[in-house]
Amino acid sequence: MSLSAIEKRRATLDALTREPLDILVIGGGIVGAGIARDAAMRGLKTGLIERRDFASGTSSRSSRLLHGGMRYLAQGRLGLVREASLEKRILHGIAPHLAGPLPFIFPTYSGSGWPLWKLRIGVKIYDLLCGKNLGKSCGLSKAKTLDAAPQLNPDGLTGAVRYFDGFTNDARLVLDTLRSAAAHGATLLNYCQFENAARTQAGWRCEAADQTNGQTYSLPAQAVVNATGPWADGLPHSGVHLRLTKGIHLVMERSRLPVAEAIVLTEGKRILFVIPWGRRIILGTTDTDYSGSLDDIQACPEDIAYLLGVVNHFFPRAKLFAADIISSWAGVRPLLADPNGSASDISRAHEIKNPELNWWDVAGGKLTTYRLMAEQTVDRITKATGLAAQHCRTASEPLLKAADEFSGLLPPEFGREAVAHYCAQEWALHLDDVMIRRTSWHYYFPDAPRKAEIAAGWMAEFLGWSPAERESELVRYRAVVSKSRDEEILSQTN
Repeated sequence: MSLSAIEKRRATLDALTREPLDILVIGGGIVGAGIARDAAMRGLKTGLIERRDFASGTSSRSSRLLHGGMRYLAQGRLGLVREASLEKRILHGIAPHLAGPLPFIFPTYSGSGWPLWKLRIGVKIYDLLCGKNLGKSCGLSKAKTLDAAPQLNPDGLTGAVRYFDGFTNDARLVLDTLRSAAAHGATLLNYCQFENAARTQAGWRCEAADQTNGQTYSLPAQAVVNATGPWADGLPHSGVHLRLTKGIHLVMERSRLPVAEAIVLTEGKRILFVIPWGRRIILGTTDTDYSGSLDDIQACPEDIAYLLGVVNHFFPRAKLFAADIISSWAGVRPLLADPNGSASDISRAHEIKNPELNWWDVAGGKLTTYRLMAEQTVDRITKATGLAAQHCRTASEPLLKAADEFSGLLPPEFGREAVAHYCAQEWALHLDDVMIRRTSWHYYFPDAPRKAEIAAGWMAEFLGWSPAERESELVRYRAVVSKSRDEEILSQTN
């Protein structure tokens, strides 16, 4: 790192260790980011540490949807649907550059278990639960459905419903939430590993290791929040019990399946999507139980074959193959443990637990409800600790004072200026930080490996890398992304 980057990191560590924090958040995903923003906006002295890069776990591997959940409506979970539906409207208000309205076409087929009459009633209830949805739902005849999605399989098609949810950029939502938290005084540090914590008279003393220099630091805080997502039940002092499910997503050229709006596909109880994303489409997601390593989550051949099989059934003329895949991502959902039911049946509700004095676990939930989870968490902490705090303002105050060219639903233009911004203003330390999470260039561009070489040259200049360090970063990037552009895995599915 350059001297300025090292000095900035030292200053951050000094702020985290010099005086006790009111709240220390462990975990730099969407939930941790939301808690840090909420707490800082209420005037609390707030710190956040993340063992890898911000949004490097589940929060950059979602379907990129802000939704109430049509599946949850079918399951009768009206409270969960309304909660999420109201939150998607709030996010559209505070971050319009990251919460765009997205129309969905949900086709129905005879004998599928999703009858058209029931869906027509369902989308009307969906609109009512939203209060005021991002667009008005309607029913479509078979002819109008095929007009809207000409490549759909017409055999057995009975019609469709059209409804609205939101589309986001999940990693950008995390980063802009953190930018807002920092603007309100929160102290944030990525690549800082939580090791353990001990109770003190004043609260907690946490041990954390800086991943850039290997040194361990002591961070005092009155209250600690475990917001580590899939890792939550592995932290010392945690009282969380999770059931993890895996989802994969595939990215292809939109010309291979030129949909104008998102399409809902069903396979039994499962719901999958074809989502337009600029010149690309996103296919996903699978929903299967997962018990493997959290540091080695892959889109395996079986997942890819399953997903392509479902899409090709609904769009037989597309004839999509693994060779069409530009990139993929896979992640796990940290759902509250429930041994009963299939992975698709598990509730996406969240839970805030207080297993020890001034230690809080936040688990479950979904991307759409992160702001509400944060508000409820800070409410409970301030009530339990007596910390003087202002009222929550996260539902009304925009994430950014003004949208900028470096954050949006689509990747920014590839260029030196963007890389300079991420290095100087958004905590980027490694090449994959920029290529994957801050820009999605890796997922979007077929020539991402070549762009990575160019970006590495710019980062070497901005962060003071030597030629050997630049080459090391390229090696690291290739290792990190090999699972999302693995030719051997893709070839096995053809």
